[in-house]
Amino acid sequence: MKFFDELRNLDRNNIGGWSKSIKIFFTVLVFLVVMFLGWYLHVSDQQDSLETLAAKEVSLKQEFTQKQAKAVNLEALQQQLDEMQDMLRQLLRQLPSKTEMPELLVDISQTALAAGLEIQVFDPGTEQPKDFYAEEPINLKMVGTYHQFGNFISGVASLPRVVILTMHDVSLSTQLPIGANGEPPAGGQLVLQGTVKTYRYLEDEESGETKPAKGKGKARGRK
Repeated sequence: MKFFDELRNLDRNNIGGWSKSIKIFFTVLVFLVVMFLGWYLHVSDQQDSLETLAAKEVSLKQEFTQKQAKAVNLEALQQQLDEMQDMLRQLLRQLPSKTEMPELLVDISQTALAAGLEIQVFDPGTEQPKDFYAEEPINLKMVGTYHQFGNFISGVASLPRVVILTMHDVSLSTQLPIGANGEPPAGGQLVLQGTVKTYRYLEDEESGETKPAKGKGKARGRK
């Protein structure tokens, strides 16, 4: 009881006059408070780390599940990939080969002439090798009627070798030629001008090689 009486009658302005038991009590109390705060802050940090790790665990479990599913189907996916690659090779081999390109360019120009088109420009450019094929641009200018251009397209589609032609920066305009009497005829003609590209199969030994100068010389030799 004496201890509690001393606590009730403490003189806060005279700490040096406190009894030894009171000083020990407050020393222990301060030590416990410091220890509690240290423990609380440490546990709080650990709790944050625990939550972070728990979230990471969930993410890793999901990633594991996804990779496990892929691993289970890896053999089937690899087989599908091999089949797709084989199919791609077969389709590519239907394109003209390197030795067939000169003849192909001749066939295209001859098809245009056979359709009745007037070829004012037919200038093969520099061959550009890509990953597994090569493209060859052709700068051209052709004049003819709507039906003649239709016959030309139909004729190209009927060539024995698969031919792909894509148009780039191509313009189609009308032309009304002046007749012998100085008067324009009732029907006009169309002028197709620009660049088309045709493609050939890039053979295995050519893969990764780039020979623009050589390709250009050969292309222009096929005019």
